[in-house]
Amino acid sequence: MRYLVALLIPLALSACKYDETISGYAEPNANWTLVELDGKPFNARATITFPAKGKVTGQAPCNTYGSSQTVPLPWFKLGPILSTKMACSDLPAEQVFFEALSAMTLAETLNNTLILSNTDGREMVFESAP
Repeated sequence: MRYLVALLIPLALSACKYDETISGYAEPNANWTLVELDGKPFNARATITFPAKGKVTGQAPCNTYGSSQTVPLPWFKLGPILSTKMACSDLPAEQVFFEALSAMTLAETLNNTLILSNTDGREMVFESAP
């Protein structure tokens, strides 16, 4: 019995492992709005949220999307981005948004600001309401 307990304790503790991804550090109810892409204002509406461990969702200029993200901070790597397929006049901005989002490899948050970036100098700046 003692050996069984000794085996079960590490197993139970591993189930409680803290979320080391951006989801574990970003407020799950925060809706981050893209305000700047590569140093220029982003004039279409695009958002990102981290509602649960490893989950990424949001609103691109035309469509809603979702993905997974499982690497620990400060790294950021999305799985395949799945989105609805509605057309609108902002489809060119949406393509730019998804291309940039897929290229991001680093994440940091400070107060109401989220910055996604990569080693090529690209950067996406998001803000959430206080």
